[in-house]
Amino acid sequence: MWFLFALGSAVFAALTSILAKVGIDGVNSNLATALRTVVVLVMAWGMVFITNAQGGISEISRKSWLFLILSGLATGASWLCYYHALKIGEASKVVPVDKLSVVLTLVLAFAFLHEKVTPKSLIGCALIGAGTLLMVL
Repeated sequence: MWFLFALGSAVFAALTSILAKVGIDGVNSNLATALRTVVVLVMAWGMVFITNAQGGISEISRKSWLFLILSGLATGASWLCYYHALKIGEASKVVPVDKLSVVLTLVLAFAFLHEKVTPKSLIGCALIGAGTLLMVL
């Protein structure tokens, strides 16, 4: 089941890139990011209330709060950079570079989460990195 949600994430991320590139025309990239964030905020809180999950807020630990806040800051910085890159660059070049996050995530997961390094994961990282270079050069 996780694979279907991950695939859905990829499909919606692809749509995000194309829709954003069209929508950002003539709009300041920071303003576009802020508008997109409001929509995401409303949608996320809507899901919290639809699934009746709002009661869990009081159960969140300090550690979880800290890391969720840091994750939110990283997301915001990523979106600001991404929208500015889309504003001034071609989507077909910006998106592959953005997807280097896959390689960086794997490296960080190995280093900090002590996830297993396998020959398959190393080959995958190398191929994603090489593919990114091919797409942007």
